[in-house]
Amino acid sequence: MHQSFRTLILSMAGALALCVAVPGHAQDGDLLARVKANKAITVGTEARYAPFESIENGKIVGYDSDLLQYVLKSLPGVELKQLDLPFQGLLPGLDAKRFDMVITAVTVNKDRASHFAFTLPVADATTGVLLRSNEAAIKSPNDLNGKVVGSQTGSAQLLALTALDKKLKDAGGPGIKEIKQYVAFDEAYADLAVGRLDAVAQSVANLGPLMKSRPGVFIIMPSTIGPKSYFAWVARKDADSASLLKVFSDAIARANQDGTMKTLQQKWFGATMDVPSDAVPEPSM
Repeated sequence: MHQSFRTLILSMAGALALCVAVPGHAQDGDLLARVKANKAITVGTEARYAPFESIENGKIVGYDSDLLQYVLKSLPGVELKQLDLPFQGLLPGLDAKRFDMVITAVTVNKDRASHFAFTLPVADATTGVLLRSNEAAIKSPNDLNGKVVGSQTGSAQLLALTALDKKLKDAGGPGIKEIKQYVAFDEAYADLAVGRLDAVAQSVANLGPLMKSRPGVFIIMPSTIGPKSYFAWVARKDADSASLLKVFSDAIARANQDGTMKTLQQKWFGATMDVPSDAVPEPSM
C-alpha cells in the first residue's frame, strides 16, 4: 500500500514536470522564433552619427532608420524597440544580451568579425580626413606628421588613424603628434572648427553631408587612409542568432538589388555608393 502510494506520487510528479517542460521548450526556439512569438525586436543604436542616425523631433531618423523599416517588412507584426546608447556600449551590450541586434553604422574589421556576426554591408566605411576650410598645409596622409588628430573612441576610424601613425613612424617621420579620442564625433568636429585639432578621421560617407550642413567650415583631404571597408549591422555570432541574421541580410540584399538602397543613399548622403550584395568582404584591417 505504501509502495503503491509512492508510485502514484512519483507518476503524478513526472506528468506535472512534462506538462511544464513541453510549453517552455516550444516557447524557447531560437532568437527569430522568440522575436516572432513576442512580436517585438529590441535593437541598440547610437543616434549621434548623422546621417546614419540622429534625433529629430524626439525620434531616431536617418539612413539606417529608413533601411531598417524596409527590412522589418520581412517581420510583419513585430514591434521595434530601439535603445539609444553611446557607441562604446553597443557591442558589449549585444554580448550581454541587452538587445537582439545592433542597428547602427559599425565598420567590419578583423577583431569585430572574429567575435560578432555581420549583416551584408549597408554603406561604404572607408576612412577620410576632415580639415578646416582654411587648412593649406595638409594635402596627403604624410602631412599628418606632427599634427593633432581626433576620432571616436572604439571606432574603426580610430584604428585606421592608429595604423597610419605607425606607418608614418616606420617611414622615419615623427608620426601624429597626438591622437585625441572622443565619445562622439560631434565633439571632435567642434574642436576642429575652433583649432584644438588639426584634423578628424571619419568615414567618407559621413563627411559629405557634414560639409553640406556646415558650408564653408570644413574640407576633405583628397586621399583616404586605411583600406576599403564597409558598414554593416551586428548580431551575436551563435546558432541562436543565425536565422534572424539571415532574415536581415536577405532583406538588405533585396534593398541593394531593387534600388531601395541607392534611393536612401541619395536621400541621406546626396550621393550613392557601391556595396556588395552577396557577401561580407573579408576585412583587411
